[in-house]
Amino acid sequence: SSSSSSSSAARKVSARAESSSSSSSLSTFAPEAETSTTRRTRLKRVLSGVQPTGSIHLGNYFGAIKNYVKLQDEHDAYYCVVDLHAITAGGHSPKELEESTRKSAAIYLAAGVSPDKASVFVQSHVAAHSELCWLLNCVSPIGWLEKMIQFKEKARKQGEDVSVGLLDYPVLMAADILLYNADLVPVGEDQRQHLELTRDIAGRFNNLYGGNKWKKRGKNEKSPSGRYRGKDVLIVPEAFTPKSGGRVMSLTDGSAKMSKSNPAEGSRINVLDSPDVIAQKIKRCKTDAVEGMSYDDERPEAKNLLTMYELCTGMSREEVLNECASMRWGEFKPALTEVVVNHLKPIQERYEEIMSEEGYLDSVLEQGAVRANEVAEKTCADVRDAMGFVHRKSRYPSM
Repeated sequence: SSSSSSSSAARKVSARAESSSSSSSLSTFAPEAETSTTRRTRLKRVLSGVQPTGSIHLGNYFGAIKNYVKLQDEHDAYYCVVDLHAITAGGHSPKELEESTRKSAAIYLAAGVSPDKASVFVQSHVAAHSELCWLLNCVSPIGWLEKMIQFKEKARKQGEDVSVGLLDYPVLMAADILLYNADLVPVGEDQRQHLELTRDIAGRFNNLYGGNKWKKRGKNEKSPSGRYRGKDVLIVPEAFTPKSGGRVMSLTDGSAKMSKSNPAEGSRINVLDSPDVIAQKIKRCKTDAVEGMSYDDERPEAKNLLTMYELCTGMSREEVLNECASMRWGEFKPALTEVVVNHLKPIQERYEEIMSEEGYLDSVLEQGAVRANEVAEKTCADVRDAMGFVHRKSRYPSM
């Protein structure tokens, strides 16, 4: 029954919460020999997210989500579905946003992200994202935002219809990152400019309100987060770009990245595509007239498809070439189809299990939001404190 399923899901999350009740609920994945507090002190924090627009494809999976799985074992990890970013262009479908948000979160879990090791949550479930975005807006020069390549490209196409949200997207991204005092932010090459802007905004805020200026607001007194006032209010993060799989390219143009926004469905392989659909897309993908297979930069389509083969099999480039270099396209495409289907099969099966277990996904997202809000609200409170906002005594009675 639905009630028993919901109870089962609640028990799972409750058990995870109880395992860390000796200290903070932020880390439920510390080994028995450590407390969650000592683990958080020792580990660097990582924060990342994927937009729930369209379907998650191989580019998202290999460029981001698969790295989440690796990073969660050695970092204090926060992974969110960035639904606020999904509406920046305007005119979105509310029904599709709701469905794709849940799908995206389920794919995180199906791909191996564990709620016992990482906080998985929805961006809009933590109100501090929107609040910090506004506070950072007020210290960010508009000229910085107008220089963003993605905004300039889209503004050129949309003209006066371009939304303020599209201009402000990088500031919201900065708020996402800075809220969690992240040390490490996995990003693709196309997002590096936005991360550099985050560093600039944090630096500007710290210059305006941090250091001695913050210290003078309460000498030898602790801030709302429990830190002593002084030094930097916001921690400036470092970027992490995966060496392999950072950018999986389009099936219709090997020089362009695989993208959700491409109107051609055949340009990407989605994580939830059926074996027949995957076979059809690979069969129709763009190739060249050269004999054999190689990673030559002058052959972007061959290089892209070999990279997919490499990533799906876990083989090295040398091993891939030993196996595939002499193949013709008619032989290589079925081989590629087989390894892609085999790689995605367990993810798809786990996804179906997650979506069919009523109450489980919502319970995971609720627990993730509680953990995330505990960290985010402290950062936002320090920002308000540094800027001179009056504190709510009911929220911080010790101040």
